Amino acid sequence: MLEKLNFIEDKYKELGEKVMDPDLLKDMKEYQKTMKEYADLKPIVDRYKEYQTYLSELKDTEEMLGENLDDEMRELAKEDLKNLQENIEKAEEDLKIMLIPKDPNDERNVIMEIRGGIGGEEAALFAGDLFRMYSMYADKRGYRTEIMSTNETGIGGFKEVIFMITGKGAYSRLKHESGVHRVQRVPETEASGRIHTSAATVAVMPEADDVEIEINENDIKTDVYRASGHGGQCVNTTDSAVRLTHIPTGLVVTCQDEKSQLKNKEKAMKVLKSRLYDKMLQEQNDELAKLKKGQVGSGDRSERIRTYNFPQGRVTDHRINLTLYRLEDFLNGDLDEMIDALLTHEQAEKLKELEA
Repeated sequence: MLEKLNFIEDKYKELGEKVMDPDLLKDMKEYQKTMKEYADLKPIVDRYKEYQTYLSELKDTEEMLGENLDDEMRELAKEDLKNLQENIEKAEEDLKIMLIPKDPNDERNVIMEIRGGIGGEEAALFAGDLFRMYSMYADKRGYRTEIMSTNETGIGGFKEVIFMITGKGAYSRLKHESGVHRVQRVPETEASGRIHTSAATVAVMPEADDVEIEINENDIKTDVYRASGHGGQCVNTTDSAVRLTHIPTGLVVTCQDEKSQLKNKEKAMKVLKSRLYDKMLQEQNDELAKLKKGQVGSGDRSERIRTYNFPQGRVTDHRINLTLYRLEDFLNGDLDEMIDALLTHEQAEKLKELEA
């Protein structure tokens, strides 16, 4: 750990000299990148300096205890020694956590896709419940939610809904929501009152930057058509709906929620770029198995991650075996207790890997 900290301290000094160089301002992109890296290292370096100060003071106090002291001074020195040892232990724990590699996507906006799975109309209604849940959570966090694309059913559910949540750290808070969400309840569509099990799948993707994902226009097939609602109801009378097909990968994105063809194309392109970026990340994770050690669960979107049980009023996350008996609050966007537990588990797993 000390080797890593000494390397970081040297790197911080090097970056400090670099940001003072007037020539760096000629390349604003490089300047911003350097300033961010410099700012990211500062908390670690500051804590390391505190740690070094504690060690120095500990050495001085131990030497003092070896001298001839009166009883009062000796007791004060022993108390100082105890406090310094506690400070050193706390600083070591803090530094271990600060050295855990950060997910480079944590500060990004997030694009989420929710699809009704097994369960027919009831699954579509549950997809709508999940969309409402995440929208309310975003509102509580001060994030902004923007619908990118919807495929509604006739009674208020969604076969599919794609939306963006914008706000600093949105991806870090929501990245563990990917997977199959299962619901157990008496469906509104069930007359006999029997409990049914349905499911919806959630995919969470960091928003892609243009510099990371460049798409060749020749690789995209663009189709425009007239938007329509459920049941064939015409939404507008112009060809405003857009379907983008990325030929090399076969990925298809449709968007028809805006009246403007241009706006629909912009939204569809944003979703397509994020899907391609997410696909690239998934492939990297598959190739580098060690990256999966820090994930909560397998990361496979076919994995059942959570059950929402209405008769018992509980929600259970199967990856960390956490059950909360306040389902109504949870569905109203009160997700922080669950999300904090998932992030703590992720941090603990990464810490184990770091110590190993």
